[in-house]
Amino acid sequence: QMQLQESGPGLVKPSQTLSLNCTIAGGSVTTKYYVWTWIRQPPGKGLEWMGAITHSGSTYYSPSLQSRTSISTDTANNQFTLQLTSVEAEDTAVYYCARSYGLGYIRGPFGSWGQGTQVTVSS
Repeated sequence: QMQLQESGPGLVKPSQTLSLNCTIAGGSVTTKYYVWTWIRQPPGKGLEWMGAITHSGSTYYSPSLQSRTSISTDTANNQFTLQLTSVEAEDTAVYYCARSYGLGYIRGPFGSWGQGTQVTVSS
């Protein structure tokens, strides 16, 4: 069974770049038709889809975050990563990585989820 695990700093200062990794166990980041996704949940709010990357490296981003977001894969470490630039307090959230199957399902449903990692933006 596939397992996903997020890792990265829990505290980021305003205007800095947030970088998170999602390590995949029980599967490969290059498996055909897998789609790797980042989702976040700000305190007191619902889930927000941020973006996704396919097994072949095609990327899709939320229009509201596109200018600040980059998702990539690291085949050597079987990971995919999120970079969010120019963070603000409003970017404080629990960040999740997730996996779906098929290009028609880049926004879900998701067959695998990480447990989530809290990121706080504060000076």
